[in-house]
Amino acid sequence: MAPALTPAQKKELRQIAQSIVENGKGVLAADESTGTIGKRLSSIGVENNEDNRRDYRELLFTLSKDSNIGSSLGGCILFEETLFQSASDGTPMVKLLQDHGIVPGIKVDKGVQPLPGTNGETVTQGIDGLQDRCKKYKAAGAQFAKWRAVIKIGDDIPSELSIQENAVTLARYATICQQEGLVPIVEPEVLCDGTHTLARCQEVTEKVLAAVYKACNDHHLYLEGSLLKPNMVTPGMQCPDQATPEQVAEATVVTLQRTVPAAVVGITFLSGGQSEENATLNLNAINQYQDPGRKPWKLSFSYGRALQASVLKAWQGKKENVAAAQKELQKRAYANHMACLGQYGGDVTGASGKESLFVANHTY
Repeated sequence: MAPALTPAQKKELRQIAQSIVENGKGVLAADESTGTIGKRLSSIGVENNEDNRRDYRELLFTLSKDSNIGSSLGGCILFEETLFQSASDGTPMVKLLQDHGIVPGIKVDKGVQPLPGTNGETVTQGIDGLQDRCKKYKAAGAQFAKWRAVIKIGDDIPSELSIQENAVTLARYATICQQEGLVPIVEPEVLCDGTHTLARCQEVTEKVLAAVYKACNDHHLYLEGSLLKPNMVTPGMQCPDQATPEQVAEATVVTLQRTVPAAVVGITFLSGGQSEENATLNLNAINQYQDPGRKPWKLSFSYGRALQASVLKAWQGKKENVAAAQKELQKRAYANHMACLGQYGGDVTGASGKESLFVANHTY
């Protein structure tokens, strides 16, 4: 058995996890890799270089105190470059987040690679050297980590091999992080690519989550010091029969009730290519769902595209647009904060709004 966590370690992990999702807070996923952020920047005609990447992340982290952004965001996931970066005035990016009461986190996986013996399925790499990287990230101020596994739905997939390999890898990552004082966000994303129905997505998501938590228990993960980042249960993006927020909520909550231990502190849904507005409406419906009403976890968000699409559109890479772009982030974060409370009225519109953010076979 791996070395047991001390009571002090468990207490710290539990407190960090709770602080990220307390009082309707969620997570800003700003952990796009250099290649992925380049695609976002190119969409507004901005060159992908370190200065522009810094300027954009600085924009996200320097809202004014009266924005009250820390009441909506409990955590922010960073890419490694940003964790060790300073803003234009020399202030460390980590401190900018901490000044708002936002917990800094770090993406620790190294992307997906083909899984031999499967039909185009993948497994995530990055376990080698992870413990040493976690030590370095903790020393730099990170308090939690994220690792994304990818599961595809299609003809005869996901295979049992893909499900099991990704589940075990997630469990190994999570326990390594806890040993080094980082709360692991466990992210088994069932992709929304395809024509599959809501029922098929529910079937696969239940199977995946059951396997993930079997592996987590086998690896002695301290569940009370962890978070889950799953997909919502939705039909495939190309399915002709799309679901209402109420249908998504029922399928999602039932799936979680059947598979996720009550000891897990919070569930921070990924947006998975939904429009900004749909991601918020679905989260709101999930929190409103009451039949049956057993929801022992905080049901929150960890959104990237669904918090940043309007920000990018408003910014356009121009200094004179920074305040307008920051206003978009404030609005969208507050909308999702209200959705965590089941009190979103559908009355927050942004520059992106209902525009689809779907990217086929999305990578970070």
